[in-house]
Amino acid sequence: MDFLFEFGEHFFRRFGLVLFGFVLLCVFWWCLGLVVVEVLKVGGRACLGVKVDLPGCSAPLLLVVAEKGFVMCGFLNLEVAERLGVAAAVVSGVKCFGDVLGAEVRAVTGRAVELGVRVGMKGEDALRLMF
Repeated sequence: MDFLFEFGEHFFRRFGLVLFGFVLLCVFWWCLGLVVVEVLKVGGRACLGVKVDLPGCSAPLLLVVAEKGFVMCGFLNLEVAERLGVAAAVVSGVKCFGDVLGAEVRAVTGRAVELGVRVGMKGEDALRLMF
């Protein structure tokens, strides 16, 4: 149980209140069976994948979090990520974690650019740069 508190504290310090609140909401939805949380391997490193099946919507909300940033689907707001100063990349047209890893990055924050993430690279390559 201590691991969960340590992870929560680390996540909050790294990504801020908005994303931490989103994760807490996902935990609630997970209890309702609407959220899938998986550990994904990218370049031999562990990422946290979150998939939310939204009511009345055919496309899920997808987020894959690495140590220094995350790749998100178009549901999430890049402008807010930029304002918070986090490394984020956006992919679109994705329905599963494999799609996120294989999709082309459409937009990035300035912090992601500092890590080497570029528009046009694959989501998996962007995540490798976020460790």
